[in-house]
Amino acid sequence: MSYSRDEKPERRPPAAGSAEASARLVEGELVERELVEREEEQKLLTGLLKGLRSGRSAAVEVRGAPGSGRSALLCRAAELADRAGVKVATAQASWEESGLRYGVVTQLLAALAPATGAGHAPHRSGDESADRAPELCRVFLTAAREHPLLLVVDDVQWADAYSRRWLQALARRLDSAPLMLLTARSDALPGGPYDRIELCPLADAPAVTGHTLPLAPLSAAGVGAMLEGSFTEPADPAFVRAASRAVEGNPAVLRAVIGRFAGHGWAPAADRLPQLTEAAAEAARDRAVRTFSVLPEELLGVLRVVAVAGRHCTPEMITALAELRTLGAARALELLSGTGLLTAGDRSAFGEPKAAEAALAGIGAERREELYARVADWAHRTAVPDGGLARMLLGARVIGHPWAVEVLRREAARRRAAGHPEEAVRLLRRALREPVRPPLRVRILIELSTVVLPTSPEAADRHLRQALLVAPADGSVGPSWVRAAELLVARGDVAAAQPLIAQAAARSETRPADRAALRALYWLAEHSQQGATHELDQPRMTALSTSPTEPAEAGVVAWRGALGGHDITRARALARTALAPSARDTTPLTTQLAACHTLVLADDFAEARTALDAVLVRAEESDARGVTGLALLVDAMAELRQGRPDRAATALDRARETVPQHCWHPLMAPGPAALRALVQLERGDLEGAERSVALARPGGAEGGLAWAHLLYARGRLRLALGHRGKALADFLECGRLLLARQVTNPALLPWRSAAAQARGPRTDDAQAIALLAEERRLALAWGAPSAVTTALHTMGARAADPARPGRSPGRPWPEPAAPAPRTPVTWQYRQALLALGTTPLNGSDTIDALLLGDAPATERTGPTRPTGPGEQGERTGQGGRSAPARPRRAPAGTPPTSDGAPPPASLGLTGAELRVAALAAGGLANRAIAAELSVTLRTVELHLTKAYRKLGISGRAELAAALGRAPRETP
Repeated sequence: MSYSRDEKPERRPPAAGSAEASARLVEGELVERELVEREEEQKLLTGLLKGLRSGRSAAVEVRGAPGSGRSALLCRAAELADRAGVKVATAQASWEESGLRYGVVTQLLAALAPATGAGHAPHRSGDESADRAPELCRVFLTAAREHPLLLVVDDVQWADAYSRRWLQALARRLDSAPLMLLTARSDALPGGPYDRIELCPLADAPAVTGHTLPLAPLSAAGVGAMLEGSFTEPADPAFVRAASRAVEGNPAVLRAVIGRFAGHGWAPAADRLPQLTEAAAEAARDRAVRTFSVLPEELLGVLRVVAVAGRHCTPEMITALAELRTLGAARALELLSGTGLLTAGDRSAFGEPKAAEAALAGIGAERREELYARVADWAHRTAVPDGGLARMLLGARVIGHPWAVEVLRREAARRRAAGHPEEAVRLLRRALREPVRPPLRVRILIELSTVVLPTSPEAADRHLRQALLVAPADGSVGPSWVRAAELLVARGDVAAAQPLIAQAAARSETRPADRAALRALYWLAEHSQQGATHELDQPRMTALSTSPTEPAEAGVVAWRGALGGHDITRARALARTALAPSARDTTPLTTQLAACHTLVLADDFAEARTALDAVLVRAEESDARGVTGLALLVDAMAELRQGRPDRAATALDRARETVPQHCWHPLMAPGPAALRALVQLERGDLEGAERSVALARPGGAEGGLAWAHLLYARGRLRLALGHRGKALADFLECGRLLLARQVTNPALLPWRSAAAQARGPRTDDAQAIALLAEERRLALAWGAPSAVTTALHTMGARAADPARPGRSPGRPWPEPAAPAPRTPVTWQYRQALLALGTTPLNGSDTIDALLLGDAPATERTGPTRPTGPGEQGERTGQGGRSAPARPRRAPAGTPPTSDGAPPPASLGLTGAELRVAALAAGGLANRAIAAELSVTLRTVELHLTKAYRKLGISGRAELAAALGRAPRETP
């Protein structure tokens, strides 16, 4: 192994009991070991020393890059000389003593002093400028004649001028005495034409020989041998290969790595490759710093330009920017090629990035930024690719030219596409330092938000909020504001978005179309989170028109109307206005998603699918991750409503890939988890549903619509697990949240029927009856087939006999599946719609017989009267096939008698009085009856008073008995 004198690592003794039992340096001084891959050089030196004993002189110059082992080879030569009986005198030249006259000679004389006394040669007073080379040559030649002499001078490139002339003079006189001159020179500073130490051309060749020994880098085998000799256990082959690449064959760097590993007790194993890379880089940096300390300022200037420009550096760039005074660019690069710092080739660059950083560390920040700016400007004018130019701009001061921003944005897009978002973030942040117009600044902030979203969602929102605060110069910034606002709303940050959206919409520069889009986004956010804004927030946003003309506003009005269950026909028309092809370029994608959701709630699934596909394409093209994720959630809702949980799961998987769970705002985060839990419940995977529900944490999400979805999903899960009390609490809290936002449409979440199921199988539960009746009324008012079907099936399942087949006593009522799409509507379904749309539901007037078409007629309806031929004919279809038996019903709202037959008409009650009395007997309070029949509370009270008088009773307690029914508990 070979080392430079000043690069030998300090050895640390291993601590007792440390891990160095498996990885430690072998005992012994470094220079006493075998020098790896220096056998030929040692063999030559051994032969020259043997010839020196026979009277043959020699001059040898050892050359190599810093760290190649010149000093170690010189030490080994001194050891060999001592063993061969040759006297040795050594000197070490240094940059600090390069101005000291005869400094090297003085060191050599001091080494000879004990034997010759020549170390104190007298100086002639007042004759300091006299050339003493001849006299000093005689001193050393005389000593060599007495005993063969080896003179060793390390780092001869730093020898002072007087000592260098003396060495040149001595080399020309070597044939007169058995003297060997051994010098070492660093390739970092190759000698000039006047620095060479050459033999006398007239010297006798057999008596004097000259040699130059260049030291090559270690091969991979040499690196492996050095590792094997330094550790007690074999080095892993992968570690050896990585070490060979990392140290580039430099023994000093490898020795530094070995020293660090030994100090930490690390073995040369494959799992230590990261530590190997770090240690090699640090060692290369340290070596570079030592090299920089001895280079002249002119060459350091060249290295700084190379460090900034990298592989794009050219001699022309160096000439223009390095401020060379005495050297040309080609000569400077030639001189620096021996340092081992730069790569070979037409365009030199630092082989180790840390060495390039060290080259720039010696100058101040302002000067360094100025150098980067000058190099970047030159590179731009010479058409350097964006990658190299962007790297220069990262370290430069503000350029002030538009090309700088464009280069940074293009390269940021490439880095992000290549999977390096952290680099893209650095480039975009650097672009924001440049002076740019407001529209471009807003776009850069949006791009930055998109890049940081997967790793730092809060920072993404912060950048979007900054975009909404950019002061405009004109109306051209409006579309960018709209995009920033919709990205905030899509992720769920509605509380922070609303006041900023209002502020942007109120600016005088905002164009009418952009103001309408911002107003739509504002009210979309307001409906998503109750109390998102404070009444004192300024400026105030104008309310949405009930008949909007702008597509963006139409989409939000349609969605709000759909959530309230108002006028399905008008909601569909407004949604189609928002999704029209003419609205493509003026309508935010988020408001179009609201229109898509409206169509889903209206059961227009095919139309919603087409619109969702268009929104997804546009969202992916514009790199709007939040909008894409939201669109996929709406897609999952649509698939789930159609009874296709597998397709819903696929949509949710895509949504999770696009927007991971942690990227949603806390207000939105429960939504994906709730939908996944509902999908797993449909599949019967209760454990998976439990895991999905557990993923959602409140964290400020309790007030959002997404939290209502989670409460509903958790209630469904608890109901399936048999925890009725907890399930009921979840359903009721879900309803409270929805009603606080005036969301009454059961097509969104049928929480009323679910709560009725959670109350248990009792058919006389007044609260469950009220919940079911309310859901039936609202479903019919909205008119979407799936909502009506769900309400009717749930009511039928509850009103059926608790002991009927298919249901185990004590188990919660299942939610029947909706009819398959495109199946013919049965007469039972039509009759149920007619009966339930005109008749209030009470505890005895059930629809189970109308909905359960698979049971025998007698089982569904009880006793029936005989039928005559005419009636039989009505029940027989064409071809004689028997049609389903149609049950005969009592007049609407008429309570049955104890045997199941309608009571006699002699009760004397009008139809309205009978309906009110039947509901009161069923346990409903007056207010519930008024809500059920859509009449005032006073009307209910009047009807009850008249019924009491006609029936001859004093109050509600006697009403059930008077109607022939068992008394019910009033809630």
